[in-house]
Amino acid sequence: MSYETVEYAERPSRVAGAVLWTRAGGGAAGPVYPVLPDGCMDLIWTGGRLLVAGPDTRAYRPAQEAAARYVGIRFYPGTAPAFLGVPAHELRDRRVALADLWPSADARRLTERMDAARDPAAVLESLALARAGEPPDPLLAHVVKALDAGRSIAATADEAGINARLLHRRSLAAFGYGPKTLARVLRLQRALALARGGLAYAETAVVAGFADQAHLARDVKELTGMPLSELLSPRPG
Repeated sequence: MSYETVEYAERPSRVAGAVLWTRAGGGAAGPVYPVLPDGCMDLIWTGGRLLVAGPDTRAYRPAQEAAARYVGIRFYPGTAPAFLGVPAHELRDRRVALADLWPSADARRLTERMDAARDPAAVLESLALARAGEPPDPLLAHVVKALDAGRSIAATADEAGINARLLHRRSLAAFGYGPKTLARVLRLQRALALARGGLAYAETAVVAGFADQAHLARDVKELTGMPLSELLSPRPG
């Protein structure tokens, strides 16, 4: 099978904690790769459409489409609901048209603006900046950092000054799932980063916080549907 070149690029956004990304190439003849859970939510434009990618609990496999250009802003875990005005759990494992979340006239006007823009990425970032409200809740930032550092849920709640039940409720609204799932997703991303950096799988498991290499393999397969070796194999194009 022949593949078109897929060009992906990202950079830090002026929106606090967000990443602005672009993807070009691929299209109907290109490969389609799974989008792995990372605790984030994205606002995405692709010719004539603005949509929201909710927080994933498992790998998302896009349909093979003819669209050749995508522009997105990826929000740091816990920050997108304030921008969208929708609790994260309502968008869990979903891709939703922005028009389903905002007044249709507003969504249509923004989509038309994106379609007409010479630099859609700049317009999308300006949109996010214009709607940015209060700084991200420091409690939510603490939860992400603590869990990403391997802290237990009990310790994370205690350090935040709340009980485990409230932590779970706040996590559903902010991240789309409870702290246990968020911790698994963040641990997956730690492991992938370590393995991509060349660390042996057994060492990756220990450093990332798994019980052993078998635990790493099971978790990767459950969350992504693929073995670690396949996830790390070179991609065509």
